[in-house]
Parts: sequence; structure tokens; C-alpha cells
Amino acid sequence: MTYLHNIGAYFLMIAEMFRKPTKWPVMKQLILKDIDDLIIGSLGIVAFISFFVGGVVTIQTALNIDNPLIPKYLVGFATRQSIILEFAPTFMSIIMAGKVGSFITSSIGTMRVTEQIDALEVMGINSLNYLVFPKFISMLLYPFIISIAMFLGILGGMAASVYGGFSTLEDYIAGIQNDFETFHVVYAFIKTFVFAFLLATIPSYHGYYMKGGALEVGKASTTSFVWTSVTIIVLNYLLTQMLLS
Repeated sequence: MTYLHNIGAYFLMIAEMFRKPTKWPVMKQLILKDIDDLIIGSLGIVAFISFFVGGVVTIQTALNIDNPLIPKYLVGFATRQSIILEFAPTFMSIIMAGKVGSFITSSIGTMRVTEQIDALEVMGINSLNYLVFPKFISMLLYPFIISIAMFLGILGGMAASVYGGFSTLEDYIAGIQNDFETFHVVYAFIKTFVFAFLLATIPSYHGYYMKGGALEVGKASTTSFVWTSVTIIVLNYLLTQMLLS
């Protein structure tokens, strides 16, 4: 029953988030601050992980293709498919659930512990709109991060392929271009928008409704990461089943 209660409270929170909006001059500043914290602040770790994971995927693919009858361009093809379909949208979202999700939960949870949220309510401000809505809007720029992850993943694969001597540059580029389906990119960005919504709202829910003192802030961050990851994995399966089958 606790799970049903939490699911119901989560959807009620989303509905309340859009009611009684904060004045635009204030909201604009909150949105810009959250874009800086959540999107710009994540570019470094995303770029670093994407580049090297792209390289690792290429090396492992190349080392497993030992049959001389299999063309070398398949290294680039396999890297492109792996990164665009799964690594960039899904696994980067799970990494971001640890970085962005923990930040959101701990920041809102600290405000709950220090009674700042109660102070907002006393002043007649819709605290959910004030705290959660800017994060939701700023996470609409999340596909920008994922597009960078796709580009750098394929670039890292190219660097590993060429400098590691696994394939020539021409073969790798031919593999990237071979049998390219535009809908795969559309599918990846549909997933990305769904995951962005989850990354903004599930950690906010765990931070906003947490109880206890400073110790519980850490527990709420852990719980929010677990449930965000589980939801992303389940929805990834459902979206793949619906869009690609």
C-alpha cells in the first residue's frame, strides 16, 4: 500500500506543480540558475564518460570480429548503433540520476529540514511550483547533453579505432554511414525527453516529501537514485517495445 500511496502522491505533486505559478521575473532567475546547475554543470562528466566509453565499445567490437570474412566497417556500424540507441539516452540518464538526481533531492530535502519550504507556504507561494517547475523546464534542455554524448561517443570510437590500428578512418566512417535510419535518432530523443521528465520530478518528490533531520537527506538521495534508475530501465523497455518493434 505504501507504494500505491507514493505513486498517487507523485502524480498529485506533478498536478500541483503547474498551479498558482510564481511571477515570471522570479521564475526566470530560478530557471536560469537550474540550467546552470543541472545542464551546464553536467557537461564535463558527460563529455569525459562518452568519449572513453565510445572508445571502449569500438575496441571490444573490433577485437571480437576476428573472422576475415566480416567487413571492417562493421566496427563503426556497431559503435554507432550502441551509442545512439542505448548508451547515450539510457545509460547516460542513469549516470545523471546519480549526479543531477542526488543534487535535486539533497537541495530540496535540506530546504525541508531547515523549514524553508514551510516559510514559502506561509508567504503564500506555491512551493512546488517555485522549487520543482524550474527544474522541470531546465531539464527540457537535457537532449542537448545527450546529443553531445552521441557525438563524443562516436568521436571517441573513431579515435580508438584509428589510433589503435583496429580499422582505417575510411572504414569507420563508412560503418557510421551504413544503413543509417533517421528514426533511431528520433527514438533516442523521445526516450531522452521522457527520462528528462523523470530526472526532474522523481528526485524532487523524494526531497520534497522527506521526513526527519539532516541524516535522512542522504537516505532520501539514495532512495531517489534507486527509484529513478528503476523507472528509467522499465520505461526504456516499454518505449523500445512500442517504438522499435
